[in-house]
Amino acid sequence: MSVFVHRLRVRYSECDQQGVVFNGHYLFYYDVALNELWRDRVGSYHDMVAGGHDVVVAEANLRFRAPARFDEELDIAMAVKHLGTTSLVVQPEFRVGDRLVVDGAVRHVFVDPGTLGKKAMPDGIRTALASSA
Repeated sequence: MSVFVHRLRVRYSECDQQGVVFNGHYLFYYDVALNELWRDRVGSYHDMVAGGHDVVVAEANLRFRAPARFDEELDIAMAVKHLGTTSLVVQPEFRVGDRLVVDGAVRHVFVDPGTLGKKAMPDGIRTALASSA
């Protein structure tokens, strides 16, 4: 299976005084794309939590390469680059057409929803996300 890509359109309210997407919105965009990746490859996030697993962000690094502006379509490619025992790393690429806007890496850790203590990644999730590399 190929890398998952989610498309969204930049809204006017997401732009700053320079007329470009405010940097803080990229982590929000990432979260939207991650939820769509999860829905497409893994299934219901709510079912995963009800089954005793949750995922939290442990580290986020983004590099700003070029601006995105109001009404542009932003494609967010969500490549899963590492599947550890308790963690995974996604390397998102935000593009407007062929123009690279933002890239980086986000590390997530699987936890118990009640205690927030680390927990091993379920095999079914590992298999589902391996197809997104």
